[in-house]
Amino acid sequence: MVAFIDDHRAEYGVESICATLPIAPSTYYEAKAREADPGRLPSRAKRDAELREHIRRVWDENRRVYGARKVWLQLLREGLCVARCGVERLMREMGLEGYSALSLYLSRLTM
Repeated sequence: MVAFIDDHRAEYGVESICATLPIAPSTYYEAKAREADPGRLPSRAKRDAELREHIRRVWDENRRVYGARKVWLQLLREGLCVARCGVERLMREMGLEGYSALSLYLSRLTM
């Protein structure tokens, strides 16, 4: 929605667009401020950005076969305090998934 407002703000103005759309002007201005200053991001977003790097590194180091459970366990071994559901959520958002014996078996059946 922010991109839509950016595209049309010169013609209609932010407040009139926000009156039509289900978004408050303060929400738009806060989103723009966060784009300009990443220090204003919520703590969860900052933590997610940090964890994404660790998750990607562990997943790559283990030949991209580790799923969320094994990535989570490896992060715990390295001393990072993170919940498994958080690793699952971030891996899903990043498009990362583990490799299972079942998927290998099923791929051989279709050959």
